[in-house]
Amino acid sequence: MNLSKKTIIITGASSGIGAEAAIQLAQAGATVCLIARRADELQKIQATIQAQAGQVFIYPADITDAEQLKACLDKILSEHQKIDVLVNNAARSIRRPILESLDRLHDYERTMQINYFAAVNMTLHLLPHFLANASGHIVNISTMSTQVPIPLFSAYLASKSALESFSRSLSMELKGKGIDVSIVYFPMVRTPMSSKTAIYKHMKMLDTPAAAGWIVKAIEKKSYRVSSKTGLVANALLNTAPTWAMNLSRPLFQLMDQRLKKKLKTDEA
Repeated sequence: MNLSKKTIIITGASSGIGAEAAIQLAQAGATVCLIARRADELQKIQATIQAQAGQVFIYPADITDAEQLKACLDKILSEHQKIDVLVNNAARSIRRPILESLDRLHDYERTMQINYFAAVNMTLHLLPHFLANASGHIVNISTMSTQVPIPLFSAYLASKSALESFSRSLSMELKGKGIDVSIVYFPMVRTPMSSKTAIYKHMKMLDTPAAAGWIVKAIEKKSYRVSSKTGLVANALLNTAPTWAMNLSRPLFQLMDQRLKKKLKTDEA
């Protein structure tokens, strides 16, 4: 697909996968509209893209605030005749056992606020524009961790699973009206968000440029699902033999955590 005439909105675009995807899409000729809370970081990405002769516009906003989200999208729609793609990339992750979350309902609430409600709100606000043009593409970012049984991320995974269910309904209802939907199932990616968890220092991860390439692929191919082969196999096992898959995964993840913690202690010694 030729991206030279596409205008693409990317949330969470001030760093990590979102920033790299913005750079790659601009290099492919797309006009990118970048949304994030941190104006100074957006300005850095804007300068990088402009130095490469790319077309980029920045819109600092907190999309968990409904008024800011609406004002941001109203401004984008007033400045751009046609929006072609929305990439719901903004997210937060929390790694915490459920038994350490008994008095932390706010962890679940704030994770849902950005990972699910903000993405849904962005989509609902843009759908009239997409429908008026009889075309539009919504790319929702998920995680391979919803395809396999994963401990310790219950708040994060619940929010991403909700977004996936919304995406399926969206595709079923609106595909015939020119609306395409894609879900990108990332494995662990080396980003500022994942780097906050110290024991992941020694975990093998996808690098940020490669991860951004998955988003570009989703936009170019309009694939409903972009996933690793490991994720596809694990998801098939979880759906066909859930008890077996859960029983197999539980000790494997415990062993992985033990090994990562051991390596971290070695570093600190």
